[in-house]
Amino acid sequence: MDYKYIEQLLDRYFEAETTLKEEQILKAFFEQSEEELPESLRQYRPLFAAMEQDETLGDDFDARLLEMTEEKVQVKARIISLSDRMRPLMRAAAVVAILLTLSTALNQSFKEEKVWADQSDYALRYEPTGDEPAMAYDQVSDSLKSDSLFKPTGYLE
Repeated sequence: MDYKYIEQLLDRYFEAETTLKEEQILKAFFEQSEEELPESLRQYRPLFAAMEQDETLGDDFDARLLEMTEEKVQVKARIISLSDRMRPLMRAAAVVAILLTLSTALNQSFKEEKVWADQSDYALRYEPTGDEPAMAYDQVSDSLKSDSLFKPTGYLE
């Protein structure tokens, strides 16, 4: 027997191009016993046998579904204080403060190294003239003689 029409229907069925009537023809064809089906088409029999066992949802389906999804645990409200709300912001502010402090410290340490480098360069450029101790003595003695300095009280002049 030639089963080309059934094979064509199967091809159209798997491409989702069959009508309901054609699907009923396929279902009726595969309801035959195993011995009557050709060897090449026996593999499709379980697929159409499953169509026979189509289970309906029933009238109480909605009620059963709502019962399953209904929450049985009561949720208790929790009061969140202002400090609890602000805690993430405080943590973020602390991290920013730490980063700024570290960056400032690093920046200062690099500046101090530069100052020391400039002073060592100054030491190489310095040429003593021999008059420095005398000039320093004169400046100190002049400042001690001036009236603008603090004079101790309790002494007679």
